[in-house]
Amino acid sequence: MVAFHSMGTIVLYTALAVALLLWYGTGRQPLAAAGAFAKSLIVPRYLLFFLMMLGVLVLNKFELHLEAALPIRYNLTQMLTGWEGHWQSHLQAALHSQPLTLLCAVFYLVLFQAVMIASVGIYTYRGDIKLYYALCIALVLNYLIAVPFFLFVPVDEAWHASPHIRFLMLDVFPGFESEYRSLSGLNNCFPSLHTSLSVTMALLASRSGIRRWAVFCWIHAAVIIFSIFYLGIHWLSDMSAGLALACVSVAIGLKVASRADYSHGGQVRVARSEISSSSAAR
Repeated sequence: MVAFHSMGTIVLYTALAVALLLWYGTGRQPLAAAGAFAKSLIVPRYLLFFLMMLGVLVLNKFELHLEAALPIRYNLTQMLTGWEGHWQSHLQAALHSQPLTLLCAVFYLVLFQAVMIASVGIYTYRGDIKLYYALCIALVLNYLIAVPFFLFVPVDEAWHASPHIRFLMLDVFPGFESEYRSLSGLNNCFPSLHTSLSVTMALLASRSGIRRWAVFCWIHAAVIIFSIFYLGIHWLSDMSAGLALACVSVAIGLKVASRADYSHGGQVRVARSEISSSSAAR
């Protein structure tokens, strides 16, 4: 059952998912959140945090080039995961079905980034600038902490390290290796960023005061964690490190955001006033 024929398909589905999530999280049509985001960019502090978040995503893009330039010849897959055996293969054998594979792929390829993008729009629209700051900082920390591990702690994806584990992603996205692989190295497993970022989103959503958004983000995180195993990508050690990374990133993000919110209170109040006025007009 091929559902994704190219990265273009994934981008299209992601845009649709973002629109639906913005509606779900704000209760308003998506353009309202987009308008609030555009207006907030006039606030220097808001723009700085947004550019900082974009910058680290660009850094992650070049991590593979840096990795190729480093003379790293060792592999730690067996050392860190050898104790796990091939339990993912038993999971796949017991639960494998086309609908489940498709569901996991949609969460992994589409909803994963859609939730991050929608979070920016939802918190901005609601005028929760402190949570927006925490989101940006936590995302940056997730990547900055993970990249050195990707460079110096090479751990292969489960399907690549074990002949017993299938890479089920290819059932729905045959072009994964040629089109998506440039975004994620084959030995960039430890820690699992899909785990850390999805749990980061869920932890922050729990602080948003939007119950249905928090519930959805926790369901999303749970499905992502199941998917990384079912699809044959990650190990338990990767997931455990991802959970720890999420907790550390969110704790620091909230603490720094509180200081930023306090020290730049006038600027933040202006942003909140503009966003709230925009929301009220709708």
